[in-house]
Amino acid sequence: MLVLLLVLAKGLGELLYAQSDSIQLNKKGDSSTSQVSVDSLFSLGEKYLNSQRYEQSLSLFQKSIKLYALADNYKKIGDCFNYIAVINYFQGDYPKTIFFLKKSLESYKISGYKKGVASLLNNIGSVYNTSGNYLKALDYYRQAIVMFEEVGEKENLAVATATQNIGSIYMKGKDYKNAMECFRKSYALHRKLNNQKGICETLLSIGDLYAKEGRYDSAFENLTKALQLADEEKDKQLQITALASLGDLFYSKSDYKRALPYYTRCLTYSTEVGRLQYQSESQIAIGGIMHRLGKNRSSVAKCQEGLRLAEKLGSMSQKKSGCDCLYQAHKSLGNNQQALRYYEQANVYEDSLNLAETSNKIMGMEFQKQQLVDSITHVKKEYVVQLKHKEDVRRRDKIRNIIVISLCFVLLMAAGLWNRLTYTRKSKSALQTEKDRSDTLLLNILPEEIAEELKEKGKVSARDYDLVSILFTDFKSFTQTAEKMTPQSLVEEINICFKAFDLITEKYQIEKIKTIGDAYMAAGGIPKAYKDSTRNIVLAGLEMQAFIKNRAIEGHRTNRPAFEMRLGIHVGPIVAGIVGVRKFQYDIWGDTVNTASRMESSGMVGKVNISETLYQIIKDEDCFSFEHRGYIPAKGKGEVAMYFVEKCSVAQVVA
Repeated sequence: MLVLLLVLAKGLGELLYAQSDSIQLNKKGDSSTSQVSVDSLFSLGEKYLNSQRYEQSLSLFQKSIKLYALADNYKKIGDCFNYIAVINYFQGDYPKTIFFLKKSLESYKISGYKKGVASLLNNIGSVYNTSGNYLKALDYYRQAIVMFEEVGEKENLAVATATQNIGSIYMKGKDYKNAMECFRKSYALHRKLNNQKGICETLLSIGDLYAKEGRYDSAFENLTKALQLADEEKDKQLQITALASLGDLFYSKSDYKRALPYYTRCLTYSTEVGRLQYQSESQIAIGGIMHRLGKNRSSVAKCQEGLRLAEKLGSMSQKKSGCDCLYQAHKSLGNNQQALRYYEQANVYEDSLNLAETSNKIMGMEFQKQQLVDSITHVKKEYVVQLKHKEDVRRRDKIRNIIVISLCFVLLMAAGLWNRLTYTRKSKSALQTEKDRSDTLLLNILPEEIAEELKEKGKVSARDYDLVSILFTDFKSFTQTAEKMTPQSLVEEINICFKAFDLITEKYQIEKIKTIGDAYMAAGGIPKAYKDSTRNIVLAGLEMQAFIKNRAIEGHRTNRPAFEMRLGIHVGPIVAGIVGVRKFQYDIWGDTVNTASRMESSGMVGKVNISETLYQIIKDEDCFSFEHRGYIPAKGKGEVAMYFVEKCSVAQVVA
């Protein structure tokens, strides 16, 4: 089995494994021509990937998946999805990387390839680590180690890597003692396996840890050893990581002249192999050094290029660093207007980076449970007491022959108990009616799954979702149209539109989130993910636009003002939960929500505007046709690729 090791994160030992059996054609001649053909496509895709020809490689792997599916070869299907995930990682699209890694995981599980499952668990953890979701990363790393032990590989390369990755999580949590323990275990395993690249990666992690502790001499010693090993192995990926770490080390010590050569060499290598992340980091770091050396015009050029690459990657932290650098350089040059623009952009990116921390603060909100008293139990106990009393009375009064009096007493007690029981039943019925009303109201403001969790636990925990589609609508020129209508007719018109939208979202299993004035927000794939959520939300958006267009036509016939509407959709990771204790509501947060809002504001009246990410997911759907708009400026996002989507006619589908 061929194991391809790809470095995921600088100095942290986060290694992504791309498993694939080496391609060997059956020499006995019993393989079909189609099998030989698909294996050849797959092998060519590997060669293109190794030479950074990502588009050609992606096309070949996608074709291979369809051909392997005809033979039910789930092992090879998993290999293809795994390589597609690697391509998306190098292009900086972490949500799609995780999506395809999980597709590969499903295929490996079906094929019974446990070793591949273990490696993919480690890969998913590495991507979560890179994107800052450390708790999820740690969980996947631990699952990977358990799975490797199950397949009898306690001391292999993958276990060494997973151990190193767990150490990186501890380091980010500033638990340096446990981090160093993990790094040393990983180093010992790599030494035992004589894996020079693994030794290099571990030295990088140890060097970065010493740097965080302020032990710069020890950091320099380990990072220099790592660079020497990387040079000996002629591994550009490891060289890039080591050079970036050494540059960061001297930058943190304000020794900019020593940092500059490392960043320059890192930029050269990362440009050669197409590593956009390190190209962006190096350009911005060099720009920062130029500013501190008083070369502000050079600083502007470098930081501008670094920001362009960061926007292409979609890296929020890098975009903020680029804007900070440009702000400082323009300020020093006296370009106050330019400086102010980059200062404001940096603040926007800072707000987005803080969203994850803000979302964590909403977790743990508690609600009191209200318990109903079961009066039936009380009545039954009272009835037993009365029967016992009746028997005692009979025994005491046998001699005095007062059976009639006792019988009357029993009848009176029975009547009282019957009245009590009737009263209890009525009370219980009234309580049940109120409970049903409360449940109906709760389900009207919360998804059923969230409402059940709230009733059961008294609280609702915030949840992360990897792939959720977000829809925004907004009426164009709402204020001008509203001025032509009475308040009553305005509210009635908005109500008619939003009631229609509610029916459409219910039809396509889309979750309505909220309305804000004349804006309507909905999401697909929450609180439960399902296969056609992205397709359905686009169909829902098209139907909403169709309703508004028909409404406008009716309005023109009756000389009644009518609304025109923009609509935008984006897909990506979000956090969902409940905010507040009184008048609470189910809401969602994340940069995906901001991007979806930009899709709406950058759209056109009567059109459904979607992002590049959503287009890539639904582009093969037969029921849609697309119009590429190019790169459109979006507030706080730079230039973003957008598409108009329309529903195909029957003739188009047949054609």
